[in-house]
Amino acid sequence: MSFRNSSLIWRTTTIVTSITQESADPYQFLLPWWQQTIFFVACAAILLISAGGNLVVIWIVLAHKRMRTVTNYFLVNLALADFLISQLNLPFTFLYLLYQDWWFGTFFCKLSCFISPCTISASVLTFMAIAVDRYIAIIYPLRPRMPKRDVVLTIIVIWLFSIALAFPNLIYFATAPYPAGSVCDVTWPKETDLAYHYLLLVLNYLFPLLTLVSAYSRVGLELWGSRAIGEETSIQTDRVRSKRKVVKMMIVVVLIFAICWLPMHTYFLLTSYYNSITEYEYIQQIYIIIYLMAMSNSMYNPIIYGWMNARFREGFMHVFCWCPCRRCKRSRTQIRFRRTLFPNAARAMSEKYGSDRNGYLMHTMTEYVDTESCITRRSNKSQSTVCRGSPSRMEHAL
Repeated sequence: MSFRNSSLIWRTTTIVTSITQESADPYQFLLPWWQQTIFFVACAAILLISAGGNLVVIWIVLAHKRMRTVTNYFLVNLALADFLISQLNLPFTFLYLLYQDWWFGTFFCKLSCFISPCTISASVLTFMAIAVDRYIAIIYPLRPRMPKRDVVLTIIVIWLFSIALAFPNLIYFATAPYPAGSVCDVTWPKETDLAYHYLLLVLNYLFPLLTLVSAYSRVGLELWGSRAIGEETSIQTDRVRSKRKVVKMMIVVVLIFAICWLPMHTYFLLTSYYNSITEYEYIQQIYIIIYLMAMSNSMYNPIIYGWMNARFREGFMHVFCWCPCRRCKRSRTQIRFRRTLFPNAARAMSEKYGSDRNGYLMHTMTEYVDTESCITRRSNKSQSTVCRGSPSRMEHAL
């Protein structure tokens, strides 16, 4: 069995077997059941977490007006790219790698191989767009922010470029029969295939990472290495702290992307010069691990947002309020979060009713105690319980 270079990295139907007439046994490369079980569990986890997490991110931003910021629009685009690659590439390619037989026909062969480089390109270009937005906002704070029309236009350009970059895969990928089944492979010459891979390596990994390191290094020096002239007000301090949190979150997102895709690129470079590596005894298992590691990047971003951003965290807490692992406790974070998203309502009710001695609004800033199925609302005069599924409660929780 030879794990060739011809469909590595970005097309990621990946290890296409050059099985000859002599190796026609369909069970020759079937992994032991316990290995298949481990890989199936890992693949299912990536599929479920990526689908659920990224769809929730999209909902949090698009369903709540005050979440529709420039950075969050780009995060929606990133979530869309992660969702597409996890749902339209991972299941088909994983089964192909596991059983060394393409079961899904020519259409899905072309689609799966097109989606991978297209969405990865969209992701890295979105990283760069966010970095540019953060760079301008922090280095040149007096410049006006990018209007939403320009954000939408930027996202359209990102996808047009990504589609153009991945378009050759729609043309040159096809299925071909062999004695034990069929393969999904590229039909152009090996030299062209290698050149295309190097182009993708540079445009979708090396150049973006160098650009991002440079941009965030400059931003980091501005945020952590410089001091304001004179005495800082509390408002200035809060603004700097907020900017630092956003930059930290994006640095973590980019770092995770770089780590997840590094083994795939390393494998490609090594097998380009040492093709004998593809003949190693356990190369099938090694490559499946490398592939799943790369695909797992699509599920990490929602986790990072929930960990490092209070607004997204409260959004996830509301969506998953049915989860039995959630504890019922006072959540002042929810109060502050709601106060941030609905400042006008909070201010109006504060003027009408005043504040309590601890500084928390008595009527509008109600306490939400989440149970497995209900949200209890308390005020100083009454108490009411609203079970999940109430549209109005979503707006209050976020």
